[in-house]
Amino acid sequence: MSTVGLRSLSFRFLGARGHLSLESCVVGRVQRRAAVTEAAAAGVVAGDKKMKTFEDLPGPSLLTNLYWFFIRGYLFHSHELTIKYKKVYGPLFKMVISRYKMVNIMDPELLQVVLRQEGKYPMRTEVDLWKEHRDIRNLPYGPFTEQGHKWHTLRTVLNKRMLKPTEARAYTGSVNEVVTDLMERIQEIRRESASGNTVPDIANLLYNFAFEGISYILFEARSGCLNKNIPMETQKFVSSIAYMLKNSVYVTFMPLWTRRVFPYWERYLSGWDTIFAFTQKLIDKKMNEIQERLERGEEVQGEYLTYLLSSGKLTMDEVYGSVGELLMAGVDTTSNTLTWCLYHLAHDPELQQTLHEEVVSIAPLERIPTADDISRMPLLKATIKETLRLYPVVSSNGRMICEREVVIGDYLFPKKTLFVLNHYGISRDEDYFQNADKFLPQRWLRNGGMNHHPFSSIPFGYGIRACVGRRIAELEMHLALARIIRKFEIKYNPQGGKVKPMLRIVLVPSSPVNLEFLERATC
Repeated sequence: MSTVGLRSLSFRFLGARGHLSLESCVVGRVQRRAAVTEAAAAGVVAGDKKMKTFEDLPGPSLLTNLYWFFIRGYLFHSHELTIKYKKVYGPLFKMVISRYKMVNIMDPELLQVVLRQEGKYPMRTEVDLWKEHRDIRNLPYGPFTEQGHKWHTLRTVLNKRMLKPTEARAYTGSVNEVVTDLMERIQEIRRESASGNTVPDIANLLYNFAFEGISYILFEARSGCLNKNIPMETQKFVSSIAYMLKNSVYVTFMPLWTRRVFPYWERYLSGWDTIFAFTQKLIDKKMNEIQERLERGEEVQGEYLTYLLSSGKLTMDEVYGSVGELLMAGVDTTSNTLTWCLYHLAHDPELQQTLHEEVVSIAPLERIPTADDISRMPLLKATIKETLRLYPVVSSNGRMICEREVVIGDYLFPKKTLFVLNHYGISRDEDYFQNADKFLPQRWLRNGGMNHHPFSSIPFGYGIRACVGRRIAELEMHLALARIIRKFEIKYNPQGGKVKPMLRIVLVPSSPVNLEFLERATC
Protein backbone atom coordinates (compact mmCIF):
# COMPACT_ATOMS: atom_id res chain seq x y z
CA MET A 1 0.00 0.00 0.00
CA SER A 2 1.36 3.46 -0.86
CA THR A 3 2.01 6.09 1.78
CA VAL A 4 -0.85 8.19 0.43
CA GLY A 5 -3.19 5.22 0.52
CA LEU A 6 -2.18 4.32 4.06
CA ARG A 7 -2.58 7.93 5.15
CA SER A 8 -6.08 8.08 3.62
CA LEU A 9 -7.10 4.80 5.20
CA SER A 10 -5.71 5.92 8.54
CA PHE A 11 -7.65 9.17 8.44
CA ARG A 12 -10.89 7.34 7.60
CA PHE A 13 -10.22 4.90 10.43
CA LEU A 14 -9.44 7.62 12.92
CA GLY A 15 -12.52 9.52 11.93
CA ALA A 16 -14.67 6.45 12.48
CA ARG A 17 -13.15 5.15 15.71
CA GLY A 18 -10.09 6.80 17.18
CA HIS A 19 -10.21 10.52 16.42
CA LEU A 20 -12.72 11.61 19.05
CA SER A 21 -13.28 15.26 19.81
CA LEU A 22 -10.95 16.65 22.44
CA GLU A 23 -13.83 17.57 24.75
CA SER A 24 -15.30 14.07 24.72
CA CYS A 25 -11.84 12.57 25.20
CA VAL A 26 -11.12 14.67 28.26
CA VAL A 27 -14.54 14.05 29.83
CA GLY A 28 -14.26 10.34 29.18
CA ARG A 29 -10.75 10.31 30.53
CA VAL A 30 -11.77 11.93 33.82
CA GLN A 31 -14.67 9.51 34.26
CA ARG A 32 -12.54 6.47 33.47
CA ARG A 33 -9.71 7.69 35.71
CA ALA A 34 -12.07 8.09 38.67
CA ALA A 35 -13.66 4.68 38.18
CA VAL A 36 -10.55 2.69 37.37
CA THR A 37 -8.32 4.34 39.96
CA GLU A 38 -10.88 3.92 42.75
CA ALA A 39 -11.40 0.27 41.91
CA ALA A 40 -7.70 -0.38 41.47
CA ALA A 41 -6.82 1.19 44.77
CA ALA A 42 -9.27 -1.18 46.45
CA GLY A 43 -7.68 -4.10 44.60
CA VAL A 44 -10.42 -6.59 45.47
CA VAL A 45 -12.92 -8.71 43.59
CA ALA A 46 -16.46 -8.43 44.86
CA GLY A 47 -18.08 -11.87 45.27
CA ASP A 48 -18.29 -13.91 42.10
CA LYS A 49 -18.46 -10.85 39.86
CA LYS A 50 -17.33 -11.58 36.32
CA MET A 51 -14.04 -9.84 35.68
CA LYS A 52 -13.06 -8.02 32.51
CA THR A 53 -10.06 -9.19 30.45
CA PHE A 54 -7.39 -7.78 28.15
CA GLU A 55 -9.80 -7.87 25.23
CA ASP A 56 -12.19 -5.56 27.10
CA LEU A 57 -9.59 -2.82 27.47
CA PRO A 58 -9.79 0.24 25.22
CA GLY A 59 -6.80 0.95 23.04
CA PRO A 60 -5.52 1.95 19.59
CA SER A 61 -5.83 -0.41 16.64
CA LEU A 62 -2.99 -1.55 14.39
CA LEU A 63 -3.89 1.12 11.84
CA THR A 64 -3.93 3.82 14.51
CA ASN A 65 -0.46 2.78 15.64
CA LEU A 66 0.81 2.72 12.06
CA TYR A 67 -0.53 6.21 11.51
CA TRP A 68 1.10 7.71 14.59
CA PHE A 69 4.38 5.80 14.53
CA PHE A 70 5.20 6.02 10.84
CA ILE A 71 3.08 8.73 9.20
CA ARG A 72 3.17 11.21 12.07
CA GLY A 73 6.76 10.26 12.98
CA TYR A 74 6.35 9.14 16.59
CA LEU A 75 8.60 6.07 16.31
CA PHE A 76 11.32 7.87 18.29
CA HIS A 77 8.78 9.84 20.36
CA SER A 78 6.49 7.12 21.67
CA HIS A 79 6.85 8.60 25.17
CA GLU A 80 4.80 11.56 23.91
CA LEU A 81 2.39 9.35 21.99
CA THR A 82 1.33 7.48 25.12
CA ILE A 83 0.25 10.80 26.65
CA LYS A 84 -1.95 11.41 23.61
CA TYR A 85 -3.36 7.89 23.90
CA LYS A 86 -4.12 8.42 27.57
CA LYS A 87 -6.37 11.37 26.70
CA VAL A 88 -8.40 9.11 24.43
CA TYR A 89 -8.36 5.73 26.16
CA GLY A 90 -7.78 6.56 29.83
CA PRO A 91 -4.99 5.59 32.24
CA LEU A 92 -5.29 1.85 31.52
CA PHE A 93 -5.27 0.77 27.87
CA LYS A 94 -4.00 -2.00 25.63
CA MET A 95 -1.58 -1.89 22.72
CA VAL A 96 -0.49 -4.57 20.27
CA ILE A 97 2.81 -3.83 18.50
CA SER A 98 4.60 -6.48 16.47
CA ARG A 99 4.53 -9.59 18.68
CA TYR A 100 3.93 -7.69 21.91
CA LYS A 101 0.52 -7.51 23.63
CA MET A 102 0.79 -4.83 26.29
CA VAL A 103 -1.28 -3.32 29.09
CA ASN A 104 -0.25 0.32 29.46
CA ILE A 105 -0.21 1.92 32.90
CA MET A 106 -0.52 5.73 32.95
CA ASP A 107 -1.45 6.49 36.56
CA PRO A 108 0.58 6.17 39.80
CA GLU A 109 -2.29 4.46 41.65
CA LEU A 110 -2.50 1.78 38.96
CA LEU A 111 1.28 1.51 38.86
CA GLN A 112 1.31 0.90 42.60
CA VAL A 113 -1.33 -1.81 42.29
CA VAL A 114 0.74 -3.69 39.70
CA LEU A 115 4.07 -3.40 41.49
CA ARG A 116 2.59 -4.44 44.84
CA GLN A 117 1.67 -7.77 43.23
CA GLU A 118 4.97 -8.53 41.51
CA GLY A 119 6.19 -11.27 43.88
CA LYS A 120 9.70 -12.60 44.42
CA TYR A 121 10.73 -13.14 40.79
CA PRO A 122 9.27 -10.36 38.61
CA MET A 123 10.25 -10.35 34.93
CA ARG A 124 10.71 -7.43 32.58
CA THR A 125 9.41 -9.27 29.53
CA GLU A 126 9.33 -12.84 28.30
CA VAL A 127 10.35 -11.88 24.74
CA ASP A 128 13.58 -10.09 25.61
CA LEU A 129 15.66 -8.60 22.81
CA TRP A 130 18.79 -8.61 24.92
CA LYS A 131 18.23 -12.29 25.64
CA GLU A 132 17.88 -13.00 21.91
CA HIS A 133 21.40 -11.70 21.35
CA ARG A 134 22.79 -13.82 24.20
CA ASP A 135 21.08 -16.94 22.82
CA ILE A 136 22.25 -16.38 19.25
CA ARG A 137 25.85 -15.78 20.33
CA ASN A 138 25.79 -18.42 23.08
CA LEU A 139 26.67 -15.80 25.68
CA PRO A 140 25.80 -15.76 29.40
CA TYR A 141 22.86 -13.85 30.85
CA GLY A 142 23.29 -10.95 33.27
CA PRO A 143 21.08 -9.14 35.78
CA PHE A 144 18.90 -7.60 33.06
CA THR A 145 18.36 -10.81 31.07
CA GLU A 146 18.35 -13.58 33.68
CA GLN A 147 15.00 -14.53 35.21
CA GLY A 148 13.48 -16.39 38.16
CA HIS A 149 15.54 -17.99 40.90
CA LYS A 150 18.80 -17.70 38.94
CA TRP A 151 18.22 -13.96 38.56
CA HIS A 152 17.49 -13.60 42.27
CA THR A 153 20.69 -15.43 43.22
CA LEU A 154 22.74 -13.37 40.79
CA ARG A 155 21.22 -10.09 41.88
CA THR A 156 21.85 -10.90 45.57
CA VAL A 157 25.57 -11.15 44.87
CA LEU A 158 25.68 -8.06 42.63
CA ASN A 159 23.83 -5.91 45.18
CA LYS A 160 26.73 -6.09 47.61
CA ARG A 161 29.17 -3.18 47.49
CA MET A 162 26.85 -1.21 45.24
CA LEU A 163 23.22 -0.83 46.26
CA LYS A 164 23.36 0.55 49.81
CA PRO A 165 24.22 4.25 50.29
CA THR A 166 26.97 3.39 52.77
CA GLU A 167 28.55 0.99 50.27
CA ALA A 168 28.33 3.51 47.42
CA ARG A 169 30.15 6.10 49.54
CA ALA A 170 33.23 3.91 49.46
CA TYR A 171 33.63 4.93 45.80
CA THR A 172 33.68 8.67 46.56
CA GLY A 173 37.45 8.92 46.06
CA SER A 174 37.33 7.18 42.68
CA VAL A 175 34.40 9.27 41.48
CA ASN A 176 36.03 12.53 42.60
CA GLU A 177 39.19 11.56 40.74
CA VAL A 178 37.17 11.22 37.55
CA VAL A 179 35.25 14.46 38.25
CA THR A 180 38.58 16.28 38.55
CA ASP A 181 39.51 15.04 35.08
CA LEU A 182 36.09 16.16 33.80
CA MET A 183 36.70 19.68 35.13
CA GLU A 184 40.10 19.80 33.43
CA ARG A 185 38.58 18.59 30.16
CA ILE A 186 35.89 21.30 30.34
CA GLN A 187 38.65 23.88 30.71
CA GLU A 188 40.54 22.49 27.70
CA ILE A 189 37.45 22.51 25.48
CA ARG A 190 36.55 26.05 26.56
CA ARG A 191 40.00 27.35 25.69
CA GLU A 192 39.83 25.76 22.26
CA SER A 193 36.47 27.38 21.41
CA ALA A 194 36.17 30.66 19.49
CA SER A 195 34.44 32.38 22.42
CA GLY A 196 36.75 30.92 25.03
CA ASN A 197 33.75 29.64 26.99
CA THR A 198 31.79 27.23 24.78
CA VAL A 199 31.49 23.50 25.34
CA PRO A 200 29.64 22.11 22.30
CA ASP A 201 27.51 18.98 22.62
CA ILE A 202 27.89 18.67 26.38
CA ALA A 203 26.06 15.31 26.26
CA ASN A 204 29.00 13.74 24.45
CA LEU A 205 31.49 14.93 27.07
CA LEU A 206 29.26 13.81 29.93
CA TYR A 207 28.79 10.45 28.25
CA ASN A 208 32.56 9.99 28.29
CA PHE A 209 32.65 11.09 31.92
CA ALA A 210 29.97 8.59 32.90
CA PHE A 211 31.71 5.77 31.08
CA GLU A 212 35.04 6.64 32.69
CA GLY A 213 33.39 6.64 36.11
CA ILE A 214 31.54 3.34 35.89
CA SER A 215 34.45 1.54 34.19
CA TYR A 216 36.80 2.77 36.92
CA ILE A 217 34.46 1.39 39.57
CA LEU A 218 33.82 -1.92 37.80
CA PHE A 219 37.31 -2.63 36.44
CA GLU A 220 39.41 -0.64 38.93
CA ALA A 221 41.28 0.85 35.96
CA ARG A 222 40.98 4.00 33.89
CA SER A 223 39.79 3.76 30.28
CA GLY A 224 41.06 7.09 28.93
CA CYS A 225 37.62 8.40 28.00
CA LEU A 226 38.44 11.88 29.29
CA ASN A 227 41.76 12.09 27.48
CA LYS A 228 42.02 14.58 24.65
CA ASN A 229 42.74 11.64 22.38
CA ILE A 230 40.55 8.73 23.47
CA PRO A 231 42.04 5.25 22.87
CA MET A 232 40.59 3.76 19.69
CA GLU A 233 39.32 0.61 21.41
CA THR A 234 37.55 2.64 24.11
CA GLN A 235 35.94 4.94 21.55
CA LYS A 236 34.74 1.93 19.57
CA PHE A 237 33.09 0.54 22.69
CA VAL A 238 31.42 3.84 23.62
CA SER A 239 30.10 4.24 20.08
CA SER A 240 28.79 0.67 20.07
CA ILE A 241 26.43 1.40 22.97
CA ALA A 242 24.70 4.24 21.10
CA TYR A 243 24.71 2.12 17.94
CA MET A 244 23.01 -0.79 19.71
CA LEU A 245 20.42 1.39 21.46
CA LYS A 246 19.45 3.26 18.30
CA ASN A 247 18.86 0.03 16.37
CA SER A 248 16.98 -1.41 19.36
CA VAL A 249 14.10 0.94 18.53
CA TYR A 250 13.66 -0.67 15.11
CA VAL A 251 14.13 -4.16 16.55
CA THR A 252 11.38 -3.50 19.09
CA PHE A 253 8.70 -2.09 16.82
CA MET A 254 9.32 -3.73 13.44
CA PRO A 255 7.87 -7.18 12.53
CA LEU A 256 10.23 -10.16 12.63
CA TRP A 257 10.22 -10.63 8.85
CA THR A 258 11.82 -7.20 8.35
CA ARG A 259 15.03 -8.45 9.95
CA ARG A 260 15.77 -10.31 6.72
CA VAL A 261 15.20 -7.20 4.62
CA PHE A 262 16.64 -4.25 6.55
CA PRO A 263 20.10 -3.97 8.19
CA TYR A 264 18.97 -2.86 11.66
CA TRP A 265 18.98 -6.39 13.16
CA GLU A 266 22.59 -7.11 12.21
CA ARG A 267 23.59 -3.68 13.45
CA TYR A 268 21.87 -4.36 16.75
CA LEU A 269 23.74 -7.65 17.15
CA SER A 270 27.02 -6.04 16.11
CA GLY A 271 26.69 -3.38 18.80
CA TRP A 272 26.22 -6.01 21.49
CA ASP A 273 29.13 -8.06 20.11
CA THR A 274 31.48 -5.11 20.62
CA ILE A 275 30.18 -4.49 24.14
CA PHE A 276 30.78 -8.09 25.20
CA ALA A 277 34.17 -8.39 23.53
CA PHE A 278 35.44 -5.23 25.22
CA THR A 279 34.08 -6.29 28.60
CA GLN A 280 35.50 -9.79 28.43
CA LYS A 281 38.96 -8.48 27.57
CA LEU A 282 39.02 -6.21 30.63
CA ILE A 283 37.68 -8.94 32.93
CA ASP A 284 40.32 -11.41 31.69
CA LYS A 285 43.02 -8.79 32.28
CA LYS A 286 41.86 -8.29 35.87
CA MET A 287 41.60 -12.05 36.41
CA ASN A 288 45.20 -12.49 35.27
CA GLU A 289 46.33 -9.77 37.68
CA ILE A 290 44.56 -11.50 40.57
CA GLN A 291 46.07 -14.86 39.61
CA GLU A 292 49.58 -13.39 39.51
CA ARG A 293 49.14 -11.86 42.95
CA LEU A 294 47.95 -15.17 44.35
CA GLU A 295 50.92 -16.96 42.84
CA ARG A 296 53.24 -14.48 44.55
CA GLY A 297 51.47 -15.18 47.84
CA GLU A 298 50.00 -11.68 48.05
CA GLU A 299 46.64 -10.91 49.60
CA VAL A 300 43.92 -10.17 47.05
CA GLN A 301 42.24 -6.85 47.75
CA GLY A 302 40.28 -4.50 45.55
CA GLU A 303 36.91 -3.07 44.76
CA TYR A 304 33.96 -4.34 42.75
CA LEU A 305 35.39 -6.60 40.06
CA THR A 306 38.01 -8.04 42.39
CA TYR A 307 35.22 -8.82 44.85
CA LEU A 308 33.17 -10.59 42.14
CA LEU A 309 36.12 -12.58 40.84
CA SER A 310 37.60 -13.59 44.19
CA SER A 311 34.42 -14.22 46.18
CA GLY A 312 33.74 -17.58 44.51
CA LYS A 313 30.02 -16.81 44.43
CA LEU A 314 29.79 -16.39 40.64
CA THR A 315 31.08 -18.45 37.74
CA MET A 316 33.22 -16.72 35.11
CA ASP A 317 30.27 -16.84 32.69
CA GLU A 318 28.09 -15.08 35.26
CA VAL A 319 30.76 -12.43 35.75
CA TYR A 320 31.05 -11.87 31.98
CA GLY A 321 27.29 -11.51 31.56
CA SER A 322 26.78 -9.32 34.62
CA VAL A 323 29.61 -6.84 34.19
CA GLY A 324 28.84 -6.36 30.51
CA GLU A 325 25.25 -5.38 31.27
CA LEU A 326 26.18 -3.26 34.29
CA LEU A 327 28.76 -1.36 32.27
CA MET A 328 26.35 -0.67 29.42
CA ALA A 329 23.54 0.39 31.75
CA GLY A 330 25.74 2.55 33.95
CA VAL A 331 26.41 5.29 31.40
CA ASP A 332 23.14 6.78 30.15
CA THR A 333 21.61 7.52 33.54
CA THR A 334 24.47 9.77 34.62
CA SER A 335 25.25 11.41 31.27
CA ASN A 336 21.72 12.20 30.11
CA THR A 337 20.51 13.36 33.51
CA LEU A 338 23.44 15.76 33.92
CA THR A 339 22.91 17.05 30.38
CA TRP A 340 19.25 17.89 30.98
CA CYS A 341 20.08 19.30 34.41
CA LEU A 342 22.67 21.76 33.04
CA TYR A 343 20.37 22.63 30.14
CA HIS A 344 17.61 23.73 32.53
CA LEU A 345 19.95 25.48 34.95
CA ALA A 346 21.34 27.47 32.01
CA HIS A 347 17.80 28.75 31.40
CA ASP A 348 17.23 29.70 35.06
CA PRO A 349 20.02 32.00 36.36
CA GLU A 350 18.21 32.68 39.65
CA LEU A 351 17.91 28.98 40.51
CA GLN A 352 21.48 28.44 39.42
CA GLN A 353 22.74 31.19 41.72
CA THR A 354 20.79 29.81 44.69
CA LEU A 355 22.25 26.36 44.02
CA HIS A 356 25.76 27.82 43.76
CA GLU A 357 25.36 29.52 47.13
CA GLU A 358 24.20 26.29 48.74
CA VAL A 359 27.18 24.34 47.39
CA VAL A 360 29.88 26.86 48.38
CA SER A 361 28.38 27.27 51.84
CA ILE A 362 28.92 23.55 52.48
CA ALA A 363 32.01 22.85 50.33
CA PRO A 364 34.17 25.96 49.70
CA LEU A 365 36.26 26.07 46.55
CA GLU A 366 39.51 25.11 48.27
CA ARG A 367 38.38 21.54 49.00
CA ILE A 368 36.71 18.72 47.09
CA PRO A 369 33.10 17.91 48.13
CA THR A 370 32.45 14.57 49.81
CA ALA A 371 29.40 12.33 50.06
CA ASP A 372 28.81 13.72 53.56
CA ASP A 373 28.77 17.24 52.09
CA ILE A 374 26.18 16.21 49.51
CA SER A 375 23.86 14.98 52.26
CA ARG A 376 23.68 18.61 53.46
CA MET A 377 22.78 20.01 50.02
CA PRO A 378 19.00 19.51 49.71
CA LEU A 379 18.57 21.79 46.69
CA LEU A 380 21.32 20.02 44.75
CA LYS A 381 19.71 16.64 45.38
CA ALA A 382 16.29 18.09 44.52
CA THR A 383 17.69 19.43 41.24
CA ILE A 384 18.79 15.95 40.17
CA LYS A 385 15.49 14.48 41.36
CA GLU A 386 13.49 17.02 39.35
CA THR A 387 15.60 16.29 36.27
CA LEU A 388 14.85 12.59 36.60
CA ARG A 389 11.15 13.37 36.97
CA LEU A 390 11.05 15.29 33.70
CA TYR A 391 13.45 12.96 31.90
CA PRO A 392 13.37 9.46 33.36
CA VAL A 393 16.23 7.76 31.53
CA VAL A 394 14.00 4.84 30.65
CA SER A 395 10.70 6.46 29.70
CA SER A 396 8.86 3.16 30.20
CA ASN A 397 9.72 -0.36 31.18
CA GLY A 398 7.96 -3.67 31.21
CA ARG A 399 6.93 -5.99 33.98
CA MET A 400 5.61 -9.55 33.87
CA ILE A 401 4.26 -11.13 37.03
CA CYS A 402 4.79 -14.86 36.76
CA GLU A 403 3.56 -16.19 40.08
CA ARG A 404 -0.08 -15.07 40.05
CA GLU A 405 -2.89 -13.51 38.11
CA VAL A 406 -3.08 -9.72 38.42
CA VAL A 407 -6.22 -7.86 39.48
CA ILE A 408 -6.61 -4.19 38.60
CA GLY A 409 -10.05 -2.97 39.55
CA ASP A 410 -12.58 -4.84 37.39
CA TYR A 411 -9.86 -6.39 35.22
CA LEU A 412 -8.24 -9.79 35.69
CA PHE A 413 -5.03 -10.46 33.77
CA PRO A 414 -3.41 -13.89 33.49
CA LYS A 415 0.14 -14.71 34.55
CA LYS A 416 2.85 -13.31 32.29
CA THR A 417 0.74 -10.42 31.04
CA LEU A 418 3.12 -7.70 29.87
CA PHE A 419 2.51 -4.44 31.72
CA VAL A 420 4.16 -1.29 30.37
CA LEU A 421 4.93 1.22 33.10
CA ASN A 422 4.93 4.64 31.40
CA HIS A 423 7.09 6.67 33.77
CA TYR A 424 7.45 9.66 31.43
CA GLY A 425 3.71 10.19 31.13
CA ILE A 426 3.00 9.52 34.80
CA SER A 427 5.63 11.94 36.06
CA ARG A 428 4.29 14.73 33.81
CA ASP A 429 0.66 14.34 34.90
CA GLU A 430 -0.87 17.65 36.02
CA ASP A 431 -3.14 15.76 38.42
CA TYR A 432 -0.06 14.82 40.46
CA PHE A 433 2.44 17.60 39.67
CA GLN A 434 1.40 21.23 39.49
CA ASN A 435 3.05 22.89 36.46
CA ALA A 436 4.19 19.42 35.49
CA ASP A 437 6.21 20.47 32.44
CA LYS A 438 8.19 23.12 34.33
CA PHE A 439 11.60 22.53 35.89
CA LEU A 440 10.95 23.26 39.58
CA PRO A 441 13.42 21.49 41.91
CA GLN A 442 11.88 23.32 44.86
CA ARG A 443 8.89 20.98 44.64
CA TRP A 444 11.04 18.26 46.26
CA LEU A 445 12.17 20.32 49.25
CA ARG A 446 10.54 19.68 52.60
CA ASN A 447 9.22 23.24 52.77
CA GLY A 448 8.27 23.24 49.09
CA GLY A 449 4.60 22.78 49.92
CA MET A 450 4.06 20.10 47.27
CA ASN A 451 3.15 16.54 48.19
CA HIS A 452 3.52 13.78 45.64
CA HIS A 453 2.19 10.30 45.17
CA PRO A 454 5.04 7.89 46.09
CA PHE A 455 4.74 6.15 42.70
CA SER A 456 4.42 9.32 40.60
CA SER A 457 8.17 9.47 39.92
CA ILE A 458 10.27 6.32 40.33
CA PRO A 459 13.05 6.75 37.73
CA PHE A 460 15.16 3.97 39.25
CA GLY A 461 12.29 1.52 39.43
CA TYR A 462 10.80 -0.13 42.48
CA GLY A 463 11.30 -3.22 44.59
CA ILE A 464 13.76 -6.01 44.03
CA ARG A 465 14.13 -5.19 40.31
CA ALA A 466 15.06 -1.57 41.02
CA CYS A 467 18.27 -0.28 39.43
CA VAL A 468 21.26 -1.99 41.02
CA GLY A 469 23.51 0.97 40.18
CA ARG A 470 21.24 3.69 41.56
CA ARG A 471 23.50 4.77 44.42
CA ILE A 472 26.59 4.90 42.20
CA ALA A 473 24.74 6.98 39.58
CA GLU A 474 23.46 9.39 42.23
CA LEU A 475 26.95 9.73 43.71
CA GLU A 476 28.41 10.55 40.29
CA MET A 477 25.69 13.06 39.43
CA HIS A 478 25.76 14.83 42.79
CA LEU A 479 29.54 15.16 42.98
CA ALA A 480 29.87 16.28 39.36
CA LEU A 481 27.07 18.85 39.59
CA ALA A 482 28.46 20.28 42.84
CA ARG A 483 31.91 20.81 41.29
CA ILE A 484 30.56 22.27 38.03
CA ILE A 485 28.09 24.70 39.60
CA ARG A 486 30.66 25.79 42.19
CA LYS A 487 33.23 26.66 39.50
CA PHE A 488 31.12 27.89 36.56
CA GLU A 489 28.10 29.95 35.68
CA ILE A 490 26.25 28.04 32.95
CA LYS A 491 24.60 29.85 30.05
CA TYR A 492 22.79 28.45 27.06
CA ASN A 493 24.42 29.12 23.71
CA PRO A 494 22.15 31.67 21.96
CA GLN A 495 22.52 29.82 18.65
CA GLY A 496 20.82 26.72 20.04
CA GLY A 497 17.06 26.28 19.85
CA LYS A 498 14.76 24.43 22.17
CA VAL A 499 15.94 20.87 22.75
CA LYS A 500 13.38 18.10 23.19
CA PRO A 501 13.78 14.50 24.34
CA MET A 502 13.74 11.70 21.80
CA LEU A 503 13.65 7.97 22.41
CA ARG A 504 16.64 5.76 21.70
CA ILE A 505 15.38 3.14 24.18
CA VAL A 506 16.65 5.72 26.67
CA LEU A 507 15.65 9.40 26.48
CA VAL A 508 18.30 11.56 24.83
CA PRO A 509 18.41 15.17 23.57
CA SER A 510 17.04 15.56 20.03
CA SER A 511 19.90 17.92 19.10
CA PRO A 512 23.28 18.92 20.55
CA VAL A 513 23.21 20.91 23.78
CA ASN A 514 25.82 23.67 23.51
CA LEU A 515 26.60 25.51 26.74
CA GLU A 516 28.73 28.45 27.85
CA PHE A 517 30.85 27.83 30.96
CA LEU A 518 31.81 31.18 32.55
CA GLU A 519 34.29 31.00 35.41
CA ARG A 520 32.98 32.48 38.63
CA ALA A 521 35.02 34.97 40.63
CA THR A 522 36.98 33.25 43.40
CA CYS A 523 36.95 36.15 45.84
